[in-house]
Amino acid sequence: MRAKGARRGTVVVISAPSGCGKTTVINRLLARNPGWRRSVSVTTRKPRNGEVPGEDYFFVSRKEFLSERRKKNFLEWAEVFGEYYGTPRPYVLNQLYGGRHVILAIDIYGARAVRKQIRCLSIFLMPPSLDDLEKRLRRRRSDSVRAIRERLAHAQFEIACAKEYDYVVVNGEIDVAVRAIEDITKSQR
Repeated sequence: MRAKGARRGTVVVISAPSGCGKTTVINRLLARNPGWRRSVSVTTRKPRNGEVPGEDYFFVSRKEFLSERRKKNFLEWAEVFGEYYGTPRPYVLNQLYGGRHVILAIDIYGARAVRKQIRCLSIFLMPPSLDDLEKRLRRRRSDSVRAIRERLAHAQFEIACAKEYDYVVVNGEIDVAVRAIEDITKSQR
């Protein structure tokens, strides 16, 4: 429960095409704003080296995940490569009622599901251009030429969905994008 007179936090949904710098922007937001939290997703996949349960993900069995899904304890969920991922409603609400902003880094489908269930601030992080996005993806050097083409094609689809969001922020310069998101969030309080 929230203390009497305490302000409720805000759910901040941030979506972006792959390679747009979403993780970098969110990490910078969290470093600059100690009262903000990143939502910790629930997953059925096994932990990877270095991942901390409860910090990176809440790791659960498939049976536990499906039980929580039946109880409607996810704001959104998806099956990706045979594993389930979801945004836990109780975790997000506890953070909100504690007065903290909660960032959900989710795709357009997850954002649609969250907007149907809870009041939130939705921000689409846009690359300066598709050419710039392609350069960013090529610099990664971990994707094949085919994967880059697929990511760019999907990015065009996602960018076309940006009109569904409350705000669009262009990530041409990280600190400018971070300040824009901070300003937008402050204006919503």
